[in-house]
Amino acid sequence: IWRWRCSSPEPRANQSAMKRSRDELRRRPPRGAALLVAMLVLTLVASLAAGMVWQQSRAIAVESAERARAQAGWILTGALDLGRVLLRLDARTPGVDHLDEVWATQLEEASLSSMLAQDRNNNVEVTTEVFLSGSIRDAQGRYNLRNLVDAASLKISPVELEALARLCESAGVPPETAQRLAVGLRAALQAEKAGDGGDDGDGNAAPQDDRSGAPLMPQSVEQLAWLGLDAQTVQRLRPYVELLPQPTPLNINTASVEVLAGVIPGLDLASAKRLVDRRPYKALGDAAAALEAPGALDPKRLGVGSSHFVISGRLRMAGRVIEERLLVQRNNRQVTALARWRDSVPALSPP
Repeated sequence: IWRWRCSSPEPRANQSAMKRSRDELRRRPPRGAALLVAMLVLTLVASLAAGMVWQQSRAIAVESAERARAQAGWILTGALDLGRVLLRLDARTPGVDHLDEVWATQLEEASLSSMLAQDRNNNVEVTTEVFLSGSIRDAQGRYNLRNLVDAASLKISPVELEALARLCESAGVPPETAQRLAVGLRAALQAEKAGDGGDDGDGNAAPQDDRSGAPLMPQSVEQLAWLGLDAQTVQRLRPYVELLPQPTPLNINTASVEVLAGVIPGLDLASAKRLVDRRPYKALGDAAAALEAPGALDPKRLGVGSSHFVISGRLRMAGRVIEERLLVQRNNRQVTALARWRDSVPALSPP
């Protein structure tokens, strides 16, 4: 009976049916996997779209910031050029420069739109609030550190060294700072001369190896730290000293009381204050007469006119403040730019 049941066609038919149903289940696509694949594809497309939108918005923001920076730079450059025009107009009366002239008037912060509104022929619309301020300062109203070292012989001037030492005392800086500055400037000038194939100041050819340990030549007062001065010392000396490309006389019509007392030998602060109160002077002899000491003022170190000025501009726009300084040299009615410094700082938030 068992053999008959095994050899009967009914069990074989059941086995073939079960096999067919298993094959159909295998061939039928799983619905859960398709849904998962669709979700993955949708997530990928959404991520790519979000990335493209972010990149586009980022590019627009960078382009807007670059356009605002360029516009601010051009506006500030125009304001500095206005200062050059004022100096060129002032050159019509050469020889004397003092603080009562038009160029010495400081421009307080004002809106650019209000300035443009004063011009009836101007139809430019300013969409962003822009505020400008500026001033012109006589660079020869401060002590020029380039007077310390003679450019030809590279020797330190004892008279200038004593003047700077007195000025350091007035600024609350140790007098030894003057010697350090003089030695550092001499080493920097000597390195420059060695690079140009010059001599070392004693008539001998300077070796190329001398430049390895020499400091770089500073281009501004802020860079005096290259000569070994700390930040506090530089900050205290900043209102009294200047670093110009060449030696220049001190303008007694624009110098402060401390600078006059330091540069003029035998002059105390009280006498320097009386000298300042009687300004402006049309000639150096007038100042000597005011001091009641004829011949006390050296015309090689002092004067009543200037040829170097610093034009400063400050622009505030769109949460950003840009400050720029322009060192110019005036020769007759020609005003030439010598150096330019620009600083960009975040604007203070309104209270």
